[in-house]
Amino acid sequence: MRTNPILTFWLAYIVTRPLGASFADWLGVSPSRGGLDCGTGVVSLALAVLIAVFVVRMTLVSRSSLRGPA
Repeated sequence: MRTNPILTFWLAYIVTRPLGASFADWLGVSPSRGGLDCGTGVVSLALAVLIAVFVVRMTLVSRSSLRGPA
């Protein structure tokens, strides 16, 4: 089943952006505000590393699938 890539992007963006922002806020704010107080810098760095790992993994998987069976 093929999906429209533009529609898929926007649906993913609309769903994940508020969830990601809420999660990052929860990790970064102080316990008095209901968070874990990890700090915004640490949370930003951790999420940036996580995104980079996912991008590299997806790139490697995509390249290996283009080569076909070994």
